[in-house]
Amino acid sequence: MSQVHVVSHPLVQHKLTLMRDVATSTKAFRQLLNEIGMLLCYEVTRDLPTEMVEVQTPLGPTRQPQLSGKKLVFAPILRAGVGFLDGMLDLVPSARVAHIGLYRDPKTLQAVEYYFKAPADVAERLVIVMDPMLATANSAIAAIERLQERGVKDIRFVCLLAAPEGLAKFQSALPDVPIWTAAIDECLNDHGYIVPGLGDAGDRMYGTR
Repeated sequence: MSQVHVVSHPLVQHKLTLMRDVATSTKAFRQLLNEIGMLLCYEVTRDLPTEMVEVQTPLGPTRQPQLSGKKLVFAPILRAGVGFLDGMLDLVPSARVAHIGLYRDPKTLQAVEYYFKAPADVAERLVIVMDPMLATANSAIAAIERLQERGVKDIRFVCLLAAPEGLAKFQSALPDVPIWTAAIDECLNDHGYIVPGLGDAGDRMYGTR
């Protein structure tokens, strides 16, 4: 579990509790997911490389750190992963965005791809893949393997909730990909949903069933 980072910040945990509540409205759920996305972005980018540059302040010259290297790529797994995107882009507005469209077959629970679009030079960048739920891990694994096919080597995964079964499968398939999550819940039920969880994140974001 050395590659799994649980973000225990009080604001993250407070907002997650509100999201779990079945009485939370669609509007509030979307807003909370956006806010948590921003907070998780702070954690997943904590060790980004910097370089010293010359800056002229109103009082004189100085050398100060700024980000070095190519800009990040945020890669939400459609559709629920988009809920993280605005909050992360508020922090890193220059980041590129890749979109990975996957849906879970209700019978097999396997991920089926229907859309993929990424920057041409994605292989040269750090890619942060996000999806609110790491349940069976099938979608997360499929998304990351698709990026690896494009030559991406530096990948991080961010989720809101993870199930022990999903973590085990993810780490078995992708042992070198680190994970950031706000909580590890009890288990998966027979339908592949996280328990206690918060329901289907996509449905709660968009008011669908």
